[in-house]
Amino acid sequence: MSMLNPLARARGHGSAKEGVHHWYAQRASALLLIVLMGWLIYAMFRLAGADHGAASSFIAQPINAAFLILLIVTLFYHAMLGLQVVIEDYVHNQVLEVVFYFISRAGALFGMALGIIHVLKLALGA
Repeated sequence: MSMLNPLARARGHGSAKEGVHHWYAQRASALLLIVLMGWLIYAMFRLAGADHGAASSFIAQPINAAFLILLIVTLFYHAMLGLQVVIEDYVHNQVLEVVFYFISRAGALFGMALGIIHVLKLALGA
């Protein structure tokens, strides 16, 4: 048992150098989501009262399909980063931590893929 306090043991070890990238990615995805939510609000007002055909033709426009795909990918990426922080802070069992990381990342990637496929199906009229 060491007689040093926790701060003395931690001094000189430096940082893991991973937190800053994660912090910037979280903030960048949040800023991008603010812009994309503005587009989504515009799209919702534009399509208010429209039928399925009008919505499909709106999404078939390349810029709208690209914005919708970017929104889906950014939303799931941001959620994945947020869940990673929650898992790191509150799950203290190493095995459960790995399992939850896998589930959160696999779920985010699955959601991204599913969203992209459905937007492309609507955009291409398949």
